[in-house]
Amino acid sequence: MSAAVADREVRFCVEAWAGWREEDDTWTRGGTLAPARSLPVLLRRRITPIGRRALEAAWSVLPDGPMPRLVLSSRHGEYDRTFGLLQELAESNSVSPADFSLSVHHALAGLLSIATGSTTGHTALSAGPDSFGFGLIEAAGCVVEDRAGVILLHFDAPLPELYQPVIESRPPARVLALRLAPDSGLALALTLRPSPPAPGDPSLTDSFLRLLAGESDVSARGSRFEWQWRRSEGSDDA
Repeated sequence: MSAAVADREVRFCVEAWAGWREEDDTWTRGGTLAPARSLPVLLRRRITPIGRRALEAAWSVLPDGPMPRLVLSSRHGEYDRTFGLLQELAESNSVSPADFSLSVHHALAGLLSIATGSTTGHTALSAGPDSFGFGLIEAAGCVVEDRAGVILLHFDAPLPELYQPVIESRPPARVLALRLAPDSGLALALTLRPSPPAPGDPSLTDSFLRLLAGESDVSARGSRFEWQWRRSEGSDDA
């Protein structure tokens, strides 16, 4: 990313959100949410615990009407599934075809599209500790380009303990789903600037949730950038 792009302010609106924290198993929801709907059976079968939470969050922010474009961001994806496949391969030289088909990085986006009957495209990305931030930029860009709503689904879970010797920390799992809209909802602005890496594993989602909870200006340091979010003038808390 060039310095010119890094210094540019990105503006967007959030109509609805749903976030989950692993350590106290709590949900935070807000904005304009549709009436509560049960998660379809398709989205409950053969899903890892973090995948189930992610789909619950996305399902709760779906609008009434067609499924919007989906952007999925995650540093490691459903890595417990991948780790299980690696163990199976080491022990028996074979893996479960069903588990393998669900191990791709965008598997949850595909399941959500099937459950909603959506043929709208989706994007899946991974950008290290900054995955949520770049997922948000991608989603905001899609809103501007298409003048239509977009759902951003971000989730991450700690890697298995076997990886402890080669990672700095194992932060608790996080899930955050946002429904972005062209011109309605909570108006926000994002600026990112080059910055030295943050020590440990930063949680950009925690900072962003503080903004949704009412703070006017928050920031977080990622692996290459400092991310700053603020409420724009005339923000509507929806």
